Amino acid sequence: MAEFVIDADISTAKTLPASFYTNLEYFETAREKIFTPSWQFVGHHSILAESTSCYPFFLLKPYLNEPLLLTRTNDQQIRCFSNVCTHRGNLLIEQPCSPSNIRCRYHGRLFTLDGKFKSMPEFKEVKNFPSPDDDLAELPLFNWGNLLFTSLGLKANASDYFGDMMQRVGWLPINSFVPKAEMTKSYVVRANWALYCENYLEGFHIPFVHAGLNAVINFKDYSTELFNLSNLQLGIAKEDEDVFDLPSSSPDYGKNVAAYYFFVFPNMMFNFYPWGLSLNIVQPLATNRTKVSFYTFVLKNDLINRGAGSDLDTVEMEDEEVVESVQKGVQSRFYQFGRYSVTREQGTHHFHRMICKFM
Repeated sequence: MAEFVIDADISTAKTLPASFYTNLEYFETAREKIFTPSWQFVGHHSILAESTSCYPFFLLKPYLNEPLLLTRTNDQQIRCFSNVCTHRGNLLIEQPCSPSNIRCRYHGRLFTLDGKFKSMPEFKEVKNFPSPDDDLAELPLFNWGNLLFTSLGLKANASDYFGDMMQRVGWLPINSFVPKAEMTKSYVVRANWALYCENYLEGFHIPFVHAGLNAVINFKDYSTELFNLSNLQLGIAKEDEDVFDLPSSSPDYGKNVAAYYFFVFPNMMFNFYPWGLSLNIVQPLATNRTKVSFYTFVLKNDLINRGAGSDLDTVEMEDEEVVESVQKGVQSRFYQFGRYSVTREQGTHHFHRMICKFM
């Protein structure tokens, strides 16, 4: 497999080659090299209701498709484990439930809610048993407000991914954001996952593609800031309505900020509006097919459908039309790579360099 190199100097750099978006080998390599070590969204605390002590799920289904399990122990601590029995690999829990212990229905192996092996019938004669390998594998669990994230990279540092975002909008009452299941939507886009992310990472296309958004955003003041494994696009409103009431401690104090668009590598988009948060998760399905889920968390109901955070469905349809067209275009015999706008495509250049680093 060819190695990709993106020049650090954006003024001389070339984009990823077209083959990255069409080649199955690159798609599968990205799963292990890019997505496996990254942090992924699990859900809101509310998925593990007070009456529930076990919540099974598949991480980033169907791409990573790792069977995992959230548990709530007696001391109310939430932890994340592999949902696979350490005896013969059977799935342990298939529906949310509230057992006092976790019992495998295949051969009766028993685990505590903190993942420790407890007992196993017909194993008295087995030597050097049990060992730590008989406990359930535990994954790191990161909690921001009431949002839960985990990583298959057992040593992944959450602050490398989320730290800059948390510092920038730390004044927001994240704990008070209320999930709105009725406002959550998913879309299937006929394009590669990376093309969808690239489109998100530059505001260059806003005046050409999003007439409604362009009417409220001041494109002249639209800016991008790059961090280690994340970046920020700052949307400034043309008027002083439907903007954040920023504290004086904010580095953006005095600006008419209509939206904070944070991208956390490789596939999470945190869109903060005065009304709350639209968290978009990009889920690769195939080289030319992607599922995007919009999870909605509301802080101020009276501000919904106003300003930059209004009519998100229309914005999504406009984006889909463009990236699906690009997916067709990168299959051309005559397209190999592109170049970057130095002033408008810093986020895309940064994204491409991170892909190369991980691949």
